[in-house]
Amino acid sequence: MANIKMFKLLGVLLALVLIVLAIMPIIRHQPLTNDVIATAIILILIAVAYLIILYNPSWTKAVFFFEGIVIGVCGYMILEYPYNLELAVVGLIIIAIAVLAYLQKLPPSILKWFYR
Repeated sequence: MANIKMFKLLGVLLALVLIVLAIMPIIRHQPLTNDVIATAIILILIAVAYLIILYNPSWTKAVFFFEGIVIGVCGYMILEYPYNLELAVVGLIIIAIAVLAYLQKLPPSILKWFYR
């Protein structure tokens, strides 16, 4: 059976990989377009959120809510027409799930991920 330290170590490794993927266009000297900036912002914030949830599981709902806001607003404001609406909808869905988790209105199989 795997121990908790190994899962935390793998979680930190995943967060570092997400951060490296976010800054790779800058390292490769690729042109910084709105798509690159939006992707970098979202990847870095997901990595930071994952680290927060990893070390403080009681913040899962709040971080999930914040991530929904960031994904929705960042996608809507920075990206162009077809993609901005898609990310805005994804952000609204994530916000709705977080609010339903706060209200404990989700099915128990999903709610278990928010209350550990």
